[in-house]
Formats: sequence, C-alpha cells, structure tokens
Amino acid sequence: MREGYAKAEVKNQKVRESLEPLEQGQRPAAVTVGAVFTMVVAAIFWASSLVALFTSTEVNGSEPNPGQLIATALIMSVMAWGMWMSRYWAVLGFQMLLVLLIIAAIAGLVVASSLIQMISTLILTVGLSLLFFYMVKAMARIQMPERRPPE
Repeated sequence: MREGYAKAEVKNQKVRESLEPLEQGQRPAAVTVGAVFTMVVAAIFWASSLVALFTSTEVNGSEPNPGQLIATALIMSVMAWGMWMSRYWAVLGFQMLLVLLIIAAIAGLVVASSLIQMISTLILTVGLSLLFFYMVKAMARIQMPERRPPE
C-alpha cells in the first residue's frame, strides 16, 4: 500500500509542477464561465425578489417569501464577485453548487417522462460535470503560491 501511495504522490507532484500560477488579474476560463453563470442566476433572483416585494404574485397557490429570494440573491452575488476576483472560497462554493445541481439533474433523469426531457437532462448533466472537472484544475491554479526561480 505504501508503494502505491508513493507512486501516486510522485505523479501528483509532477502535475503540481506542471501548473502555471495565475498572473495578476488573470482568471481561468472555467472560473469566468462560472462567474457569468452565477451573475445571471443572481440577477434572476434579484428580479424575482422585486416581483415578490411589489406584487401579489402567487406561485403554486402561495406568495413567495421575498426574504428567502433576497438571501439567495445576495449569496449568489457574493459568489459571483468572489469568482470574478478569482477567490478560492468562491470557486469552492460554486463547485458545491455544481455538485447539488448534478445530483438534481441525475434525479431528474429518473423521473423524465419523455425522450426529449431525458436527452436535455442528460446534456445538462454532462455540461455541469464538465464544468466541475475544469474547475478542479482552476482551483489548483488559484490556490498555488507564486513560484520563485531557483537560486
């Protein structure tokens, strides 16, 4: 078991050494996609909270709670800002959100009632999974310290 761990650690070290640190103000493409996605979701929640505050709109027979919508919009806005600024905590939070969305999409496959619904849910699941995959390398680049040239 120790040999397997040692081999894996050597492989991990090679991957770490191949990573390039981010330049000042640089943001990986996957993080940019995530930030834009989160900004859109935040805008939708801000608009929904305004509608809930100023109208008597009902959803499934009851009025939505504006406080919950505002809280979600605020969280999404902070996450979008954090990812735009390439903050590790924001990318980690977005990955948690991606995992929840992937699980929900997989559960949606179970209850899909038509072939079109099944295919579109499968496309959504694959897209979210790919974004999650590319976020892992982006997180490693965000987290890594600046490299100093050997003396």
